[in-house]
Amino acid sequence: MPIEKNQVVLFHYSVSDEQGNVVEDSRGGEPNAYLHGHGGIIRGLEEALQGRDAGESFTVTVTPDKGYGPRKDDAIQRVPIKHLMGAKRWKPGMIAQVQTEQGPRHVLVAKVGHKFADVDTNHPMAGRTLTFDIEIIDVRPADAEEIAHGHVHGPGGHH
Repeated sequence: MPIEKNQVVLFHYSVSDEQGNVVEDSRGGEPNAYLHGHGGIIRGLEEALQGRDAGESFTVTVTPDKGYGPRKDDAIQRVPIKHLMGAKRWKPGMIAQVQTEQGPRHVLVAKVGHKFADVDTNHPMAGRTLTFDIEIIDVRPADAEEIAHGHVHGPGGHH
């Protein structure tokens, strides 16, 4: 069954940066599940999965314009340390979670003061050309509720 809109896709992946360093790998855990055609993964990866079948493995390189976007130099914000979630003591280079109007968001701690921290709100992979090694595990039609909600339910999904 070729991947097309409104199908649930389960896949394993590893992501490498421009130097070939693996920065993320799903193998050893549950496969990633997403509803194809609903923007649940980056555009370059969704485009590369379109039309492929379960059992296929492939590699695709995604540039920032179809990935996590360009880095924005003005993305540093000063926030009270008490709003950072994920650790008790913060150091530059750590990833924190903050609550925003759009929901929770990960930020990179750039500088830590006594009561405030400067955080970089760029996605950690923004501005990077990434290479994905993909193994498609399963493809199935989404049910009506998944399509209505815009995401996968059950294993690897929500609810």
